[in-house]
Order: sequence, then structure tokens, then C-alpha cells
Amino acid sequence: MSEKENVRKYWLNIRLNKEEFAIIDKYFRSSTSRQMSGYARNILLGKPVIVRYRNATADDILAELILLRKELNHIGNNFNQAVKKLHLTKDISGIRDWIIVHENLHFQFIQKTEEINQKIIELSRKW
Repeated sequence: MSEKENVRKYWLNIRLNKEEFAIIDKYFRSSTSRQMSGYARNILLGKPVIVRYRNATADDILAELILLRKELNHIGNNFNQAVKKLHLTKDISGIRDWIIVHENLHFQFIQKTEEINQKIIELSRKW
């Protein structure tokens, strides 16, 4: 086909109400088409349209893992600050006080690590 024959010079105008446009727009956004005109052309000409597929369970698991990672990062930052404070401590009584104060931080770290381990086991069972 020559380039002259491939030029699109004819227009097709249609009017839609708000609900009709919302439906078409929803389907367009779930497709891989970059432009609404190309999507509409493929639909009208009966050509195949590629639709993106999302695995909802994987999205849920990923969201949980992201939250766990954020919490673990916060705990890690707190732990780093606590260790820096420990390094500045000169005497034994200061070290004992540090251990008592930061025992809760250690417990949080162990708890989150166990929670992450359980999520990994859950993921491996699903996949």
C-alpha cells in the first residue's frame, strides 16, 4: 500500500453523553492503546484490541510488602540512631541504660522480621 493510500483524510464525528463517554474511556484506559482515536478505529474496524490484565491478589500482596518495607526501614533508621548513641556512651552504666531503653526497639525489629517471614511463606504457597 502506498503512503498516499494510507493517509487518513476522512473524519467520523460522533457525540456521546457523559455516561457513554465514561464507559468508552474506561475500556480505552484498560487497553494498551495510546490514543483514543486508534482505540476507536480498531474497535470500529473489528481489529483486535490488547487489554492489560492485572492480578489483584499480586497487587494486594505487593501493597502489604511495601508497607512492611516502609515499617522495617523506619525501625532500621531508629536502630541506627540508637547504635550511634551507644557508640558515644563512655561508661558501663550508660550502656546498661541504653539496653533497657532500646529493648522495645529490638522487640519491634524481631516482630517485623517474623511478619515478613510469614508473608514470604504465604507468597510461596500462593505461587
